[in-house]
Amino acid sequence: MPLALLALAAGGFGIGLTEFVIAGLLPEVAADLRVDEATAGRLVSGYALAVAVGGVGLTAAVTRLPRKPVLLALMGLFIAGNLLSALAPGYGTLMLGRVLAALCHGAFFGIGAVVAADLVPPARRAGAIATMFAGLTSANVLGVPLGTFVGQQFGWRATFAVITGIGVLALAGLAALVPATPRQDGAGGLRGELGAFASGQVWASLAVTVLGFGGMFGAFTYLAYTLTGVSGFAAGAVPWLLVLFGAGLFAGNTLGGRAADRHVDRTLLLALAGLTVVLAGFALLAGNRPAVLVALVLMGATGFATVPGLQLRIVRHAAGAPTLASGANIAAFNVGNALGAWVAGLAITAGFGYTSPLWTGAGFALLALAVLAVAARRDRAPRPAQPTRSATVPA
Repeated sequence: MPLALLALAAGGFGIGLTEFVIAGLLPEVAADLRVDEATAGRLVSGYALAVAVGGVGLTAAVTRLPRKPVLLALMGLFIAGNLLSALAPGYGTLMLGRVLAALCHGAFFGIGAVVAADLVPPARRAGAIATMFAGLTSANVLGVPLGTFVGQQFGWRATFAVITGIGVLALAGLAALVPATPRQDGAGGLRGELGAFASGQVWASLAVTVLGFGGMFGAFTYLAYTLTGVSGFAAGAVPWLLVLFGAGLFAGNTLGGRAADRHVDRTLLLALAGLTVVLAGFALLAGNRPAVLVALVLMGATGFATVPGLQLRIVRHAAGAPTLASGANIAAFNVGNALGAWVAGLAITAGFGYTSPLWTGAGFALLALAVLAVAARRDRAPRPAQPTRSATVPA
């Protein structure tokens, strides 16, 4: 395995930690900055919105530049954002730090996925992408509980100081290990990158990403309410129960990457079908604690088994101009997160109870499965032969 993949994974670990650790620190942040829970919660939604903007806008702005310097600059932006968060005297400065760090998120993973795929032979590209995203999943399994613990013991600013240090280490690794390959501009720069969106398969991949992750994260957003209000677990047990979910993420990302290297669409179809069944089964068995423990692992595994395949699929169908499409897919993950959480919240507000996010998640996953099934079928359909011109022989 190229060592450059480890540097990319380290960057992914820091970025994932920044995104998710705030959820465990919201009570401390709200109390320290004297804001209410809803205002503190905007630190999560503000980050997600900035990821979506950066995933497309920032990626579009750097398509003509060599990828290694871009990755280094993005990690520098990440470090600056987290350092500002660590030093933030008030809510506005903290939000600014969160937004700065988030702007690099989509572009880093989008460009990093292309770099990771180029580091290995074609038959191992999904596995390479999965290695980079392993940093993100590791942040859920190990980083979030440890980051929350640091914040509770030493103050929430200490957590962001630690993340800043992780960013510095990742920057050093990227500088030392990622090869300085020039940007391949045969696709015509930004115009060529935008041309990739003429492909119906690119749009189908984006739709599957929005729907599939809308299903998983819509259910995940309200998981604490399900675990305490339906399953009967104590509130103090929730962070450690989420470690099971994180372990599933890690396993699903790894296995999904290996399987996608053999057959992308088949892997995605199986993972989305599995996610649909798991979320529906979770809703039906939410009152059974042993079943819930299994469902948490399977929910993470089936949900994140789609990530390497979705990223590889869009890179393949945007062949010759993959960078902006790859960044757009990272933005699509976050659009799905927001959409799924919104619909699940509407279901709870309508009085359908704390299992309703699981049911809405299953519905989203089923829609993603249907879209992918149609797209995969069209992709396999034989294309009409291109007419050939007869050669003329000069007299």
